[in-house]
Amino acid sequence: MQFGPLVAVATLALALVVSAEAKTVKVGIVATFSGNGAELGQQIERGYELYLRLHVRDIAPHTIEIVKRDSKRPDGAEAKNAVLELIAREKVDVLAGFVFSPDAMSSAPLATQGKVPMIIMNAGTAWIPKLSPYIARVSFSMWQAGYVMGEYAAEKMGHKTAIIGVTDYPPGKDSADAFRLGFESKGGKIVDQMPIGGPAEVPDFTPYFQRVKDAKPNAFYVFVPSGNHATAVVKTYANLGMRAAGIELIGPGDITPDSSLQEMGDGAVGLIVVHHYSADYDTPENKAFVKAWKDSYGANSTPDFMGVQGYDGMAAIMHAVKKLDGNMDGDKVMDALKGWKFASPRGPIMINPDTRDIIQNEYVHKIIKDGARLKVSVISKVDQVKDQCIELKVGRCGQ
Repeated sequence: MQFGPLVAVATLALALVVSAEAKTVKVGIVATFSGNGAELGQQIERGYELYLRLHVRDIAPHTIEIVKRDSKRPDGAEAKNAVLELIAREKVDVLAGFVFSPDAMSSAPLATQGKVPMIIMNAGTAWIPKLSPYIARVSFSMWQAGYVMGEYAAEKMGHKTAIIGVTDYPPGKDSADAFRLGFESKGGKIVDQMPIGGPAEVPDFTPYFQRVKDAKPNAFYVFVPSGNHATAVVKTYANLGMRAAGIELIGPGDITPDSSLQEMGDGAVGLIVVHHYSADYDTPENKAFVKAWKDSYGANSTPDFMGVQGYDGMAAIMHAVKKLDGNMDGDKVMDALKGWKFASPRGPIMINPDTRDIIQNEYVHKIIKDGARLKVSVISKVDQVKDQCIELKVGRCGQ
């Protein structure tokens, strides 16, 4: 049987209509929206909402529906329940968020079982992407900043001895291991290491810091889960007069987030940290991002690293939606994300096609005072840093 030209044209038109059928992609967001970590979840939420609002036309005729769930406590239990409900009842196409590492760890098996892509917008324990083939991370690995800070502290800052103090949960252990290996690789010596409280409530840091002051190392490397913890760290350091005692506070940029920096006072001036983002970066991409953020959320609102991670996470999701024409098969989404590159406000980023982890620049920040305002000055940069834990096959990263 032969078909005439009108039938052929009608068939082609039908195919075009089907291919352009609008789809609603459901994205389940799991983050801390209440309690002590609420400000962290808010930063991520504002970031992904901003990118979605600015680029919604890029995925037309498709749309994205956000389904939020509050992970509340950083112990993984609430997050796991939320993910189960998002997959089984809400039938989400993508999971995203995950402020704390235990939340991502507890949820990973569910992503694997449901074959649902899981975009990590914060949780930084190095081996998280190894927990599921459906995980891609757009935030950071604790090793990226920790290892570079260790090398820089010994080689460029001339520190011979250091004490490590980290929050007692998996990212803290990672950060400590990273700094230790980087510091010792350049001839430095770790003279003590201690847990300094948990990730839920802000502890009294005074006894820990006094112990360090009494030991008199050249440097004190600290990691805490940002936000209120970071402000308390810097204020305790200043109140105990540790700089005057010859002890330099260093760490990843978690201890000097842009959203809390102005609250820290002059005690933050002169601090040196390593990080992947600051709202003060003088690039066209970042200037446009910060302006759009302030236009949306107020002149006194400032994005920090979690805000940009939420922004970049939505960019990754929308890339997959556009590339796959809204057909969000889990395996195809992961293939679309491998090797994805983006001109982020933090600089060029890429999802490593081999590990599904972020590759990004790491910057050495020095906190300076510009008039009455504290700001970040970039004094050094390491281009396109991979996760050194994976590269060096350390511990669980080598399994």
